Amino acid sequence: MKAQAIGLIELSSIASGFLATDTMLKAAEVDLLLNRTICSGKYMILIGGSVASVRASVDAGVVAGGAAVIDSCMIPNVHLDLFPAIAGTVVIQSRDALGILEAFSVASLIEGADAAVKAADVQLVEIRLAMALGGKAFARFTGNVGAVQAAVEAGAAVISQRGLLVNKVVIPSPVVGVSGEGI
Repeated sequence: MKAQAIGLIELSSIASGFLATDTMLKAAEVDLLLNRTICSGKYMILIGGSVASVRASVDAGVVAGGAAVIDSCMIPNVHLDLFPAIAGTVVIQSRDALGILEAFSVASLIEGADAAVKAADVQLVEIRLAMALGGKAFARFTGNVGAVQAAVEAGAAVISQRGLLVNKVVIPSPVVGVSGEGI
């Protein structure tokens, strides 16, 4: 199934994460894209599928997760660049500028990254989700300086609405190692 939408739930309890995963997969026909423990003792579930199925699945998972739910999101018509960026399979095409969004939650970062790539002509290079990051997440974008600035501002606005923005940076003409090669 090609995902039209993605949904994510971030929980403070690993046991509740397993319960929410089971509930989500029973609630609707969705693809389980990622489910794992993340720093700092949290659990993350990422699903994909049709808009209606993902919405139903996330709603059921949030109920099952109860008080352990830290954050969740559901993105209809998700930008397809998110998938290779999460998987870490993107080859950098431009080094004119580097933009970084950093958030306190995985869900808010994914929503911000989706908004960023929809707002400007940038390449989404990477999304790192809470592993070895103290539970935070970040995304990196490349492109021309103006486009990267516009993308970072759009993504930061979405994350800031939830009060979860850690930082945003735009670096014109980054040094090769800074833009991601070798990281």
